[in-house]
Amino acid sequence: MMDAILYGHQFIKELVEFQEKITAEIGKPKSEFPLITTGDDVKAAVREYALEKCEYIYSTYVRKERQARDAEVSADVAAHFADIFPGREGEVADALYYLGKEVMRKKILQQGIRPDGRKVDEVRPIWCEVGVLPRTHGSAVFTRGETQALTITTLGMISEAQELDGLSNEKSKRYIHQYNMPSYATGEAGRLRSPNRREIGHGALAERALVPVIPSEADFPYALRLVSEIMGSNGSSSMASVCGSTLSLMDAGVPITAPVAGVAMGLIQDAETGEIAVLTDIQGLEDFLGDMDFKVAGTMNGITAIQMDIKIKGINREILSRALSQALKGRLHILGIMLETLGRPRENLSKFAPKIITFSINPEKISEVIGPRGKMINKIIDETGVKIDIEDDGRVFISTADQAAADKAKSIILGIAKDIEVGDVFTGKVVRIMNFGAFVELVGGKDGMIHISKLDNKRVEKVEDVVNIGDELEVKVCEIDSQGRINLIRNDITYDNPNFTRSAPAGARPPRRDGRK
Repeated sequence: MMDAILYGHQFIKELVEFQEKITAEIGKPKSEFPLITTGDDVKAAVREYALEKCEYIYSTYVRKERQARDAEVSADVAAHFADIFPGREGEVADALYYLGKEVMRKKILQQGIRPDGRKVDEVRPIWCEVGVLPRTHGSAVFTRGETQALTITTLGMISEAQELDGLSNEKSKRYIHQYNMPSYATGEAGRLRSPNRREIGHGALAERALVPVIPSEADFPYALRLVSEIMGSNGSSSMASVCGSTLSLMDAGVPITAPVAGVAMGLIQDAETGEIAVLTDIQGLEDFLGDMDFKVAGTMNGITAIQMDIKIKGINREILSRALSQALKGRLHILGIMLETLGRPRENLSKFAPKIITFSINPEKISEVIGPRGKMINKIIDETGVKIDIEDDGRVFISTADQAAADKAKSIILGIAKDIEVGDVFTGKVVRIMNFGAFVELVGGKDGMIHISKLDNKRVEKVEDVVNIGDELEVKVCEIDSQGRINLIRNDITYDNPNFTRSAPAGARPPRRDGRK
């Protein structure tokens, strides 16, 4: 991965050089704006007064206590300098902010101690739980430190895939991952609105991380929707959603090819000395006051997604190498804890998930299965209560929680798609009666005629003496004439007339009682 990034960087430099050349030739002068800076006198005074106070802020590893100390020191410094630097309150607050940032960064670089007391390569405590919601198809909670993600998996028919209307060749997505982080996740009050740019980006990153392990449509004919709800956040919630989503998929019984975990790497770099510290599993403060947020997701065997945000001019090969190496160690640690919770996908889908069976028919028979204006397929759906999708290539998907209903629908569809042959047996309903016989509905809207002489093993004077419209009969195809008409014989009775055979051609009658032909 490192070699791939550095290889791509060669071409990025060529693009930058090209852009700079264009700028030199035809570029317009940039607008200049006055830069508001903090006066040296304010910086020196704040440093002398508040240096020990800032060290006091970062002497505790408890986040809430540190926040309380920060608020206390900020109020004290503002009150102290109110009369000394009147009208320059913004400069005082700015000087205090950068002084606190300096103290925090030096503590990491010189002592190797982070704001919460961890070592630079240490992951926060983790606990996981699956099956937390009773009615969903799959659910899991992943908690790392103060960051917690709840992910819900929902399975549906392929026809429920998201339709796309964009510039790419991709027309639909059967796997979707969405991410929500309401304001209460950070202890704040705010309106619940549609996802913002950050939430959309985090959902896209988590989706990309899991795409390589999602089973193909041929192996798992479902549409999948995952939603990660961030219940609490103190850094790296996008990677927590990757971990929670993996567990949720396995809880739903989705046969992913490998579990995926993610971890966010940070960086503290001293611009003067060049000294660096690469941090594993950064929290919010280290992201805010640090120089890098490098997210790495993957399986035990490789990386599936990366994303980097940097606040300095650039990083070198050493930083990238250390970050990827520590990320691998952290990812394997996280995966180990996840697999202790659920080691592999469940063997069976949730009882609440739709059961989908798939098979193929001759594409030329699709129109017969659907029928005019969908009459046939809607009839099958009404009779069985299943959902049916038929692709142009002849693939049929049947979804229902009732296996018997799925089998019945499959049998009907296969019957319609199959060419009727002599010897086939059907159970059909009597739909029309004539004085010479009854017409029985078979499959695909096709009817067959059973002659009055085939209705019973004895002479029948009137068709209605044996069957009526709406009765169901088990019949067997005994002949298909040159015009495609189907002639039937009852298959559910035993004929004891020695002069009558069940294989007799259509129209054959038993001898008359008076001997006449």
